[in-house]
Amino acid sequence: MASALQPRECTVSKQPQQKYGFFLRVEQDTAGHIIRNVERGSPADSAGLQDGDRVLRVNGAFVDKEEHAQVVEMVRSSGNSVVLLVLDDASYEKAQKEGVNLEGLGQKASTGPQQEQQCPPSTATAAPQPRLCYLVKEETGYGFSLKSTEGQKGLFIVELSSQGAAAKAGVQNNDRLIEINGKNVENDTHEEVVEKVKKSENHVMFLLSNEETDRYFTSQRMALSKESASLRLLPLKPRLIEIQKGKSGYGFYLRLEQNTGDHVIKDVSSESPAAMAGLKDNDILVAVNGERVDGLDHESVVGKIKQSEERTSLLVVDKETDSMYKLAQISPFSYYYKAQASTLAKMEERVELHTEQKVNHKPRICKMVKGPNGFGFSLNMIKNKPGLFITEVQSQGAAGRAGVENNDFLVEVNGVNVSKESYDKVVARIQSTGDRLTLLVCSRDAYRYFQGQNIPITASMAESDTPEPPAHTENHPAEPERNSPEPRERADSSSSSSQSAASTRADSDNSDDTKL
Repeated sequence: MASALQPRECTVSKQPQQKYGFFLRVEQDTAGHIIRNVERGSPADSAGLQDGDRVLRVNGAFVDKEEHAQVVEMVRSSGNSVVLLVLDDASYEKAQKEGVNLEGLGQKASTGPQQEQQCPPSTATAAPQPRLCYLVKEETGYGFSLKSTEGQKGLFIVELSSQGAAAKAGVQNNDRLIEINGKNVENDTHEEVVEKVKKSENHVMFLLSNEETDRYFTSQRMALSKESASLRLLPLKPRLIEIQKGKSGYGFYLRLEQNTGDHVIKDVSSESPAAMAGLKDNDILVAVNGERVDGLDHESVVGKIKQSEERTSLLVVDKETDSMYKLAQISPFSYYYKAQASTLAKMEERVELHTEQKVNHKPRICKMVKGPNGFGFSLNMIKNKPGLFITEVQSQGAAGRAGVENNDFLVEVNGVNVSKESYDKVVARIQSTGDRLTLLVCSRDAYRYFQGQNIPITASMAESDTPEPPAHTENHPAEPERNSPEPRERADSSSSSSQSAASTRADSDNSDDTKL
């Protein structure tokens, strides 16, 4: 029976930041990982994917029995090209009814005579990528030599010192040099490349490829460039700052520097929401709520921050990090995007894949007003294990009405991430909040999922239409508190819905400067 079934191998290739153009779903009462909504003219359409196809293999790895989230991650991590072995809807249903071994079917198809391209090895690893490496010169130099190889393009790294600056930056022997400080050098002579390294003084950025990466990009007819590079070896990272507005605003000024065009954070007030969230003076703003701000005027950026009303998400870099990315001639936003970190893009489905899963991994923003019995929950932790979790949620208490559930993991308190804070510090933070409290929580399954995928949990991932809690009017008899971190003093709440007017000042350097 199996011989009548003909799976198809589809190689889907796209440009950086382009979408594949299909939805990957699991549907109730329907088996398999299903291809849906193939966009006409998209890479998926050009590769031959069809609505209803079932995905049997991703880059050679059999996935029919895998968890949907894992299959999605395998496709996402493939970079700009993925090889899918698929079976049409009718054939898949037939195979299910006849008990056909789909894994064996896939193996036969991948070695059959109709195969035009060799499928990558049967692993769940990502497609190879060129690497950006940031080298900081030491007293003994960079710790490598360069050589040319007859018949091969470019220069190669040799004689790598195991404790040298290059090795520490992630450079490997026999790496091929593609770019220096954002400029392609594949056609440069040995002397020209050496001169460019010397001119870079104490810091240099290399774009490198190895034999496996060269072979893969050649097979996919793709050009090696920094846009397709892995950034994981870069030592400095942009920071994603989530700030919840207080009664007096966010607590910082935003200035447009006329000589550089950078939007710079100034005068962060101590104890303000901005300071508590980790924003620092002279941070350079890269993006607001997932949207890049380079090239925008001052008023447009201020407007984007104001549009977010109660909470804003800022991607920032310090001056050292900014200099490193400028040396590579890429935006720090690239790291945010590639980290899928672009957490906003992933969770709001501004990505190449759409998934429908039975488990909702979105965190929840729970706003509550203290009742006569406090907030109505207890906070717990397990010794030597990360994370604080919530128990003893009173169903009619403030937390219960706000949507907090037993065994929820606590991520933020009033807009401040507490995942790495001690138990006592978090309890003190809750106790000092006053009568209003905003928690960012997620289920145990969601917490494990995000930890496993190394995805930071932020409020931007939560549902956006969280209602303000009503003032407490019920008159329940008081009950004794049990290990509950209920605050006993009133303090100013940072979750106030009042809008503070922005004030603008002009300094002698003719810079726009707006308080937020």
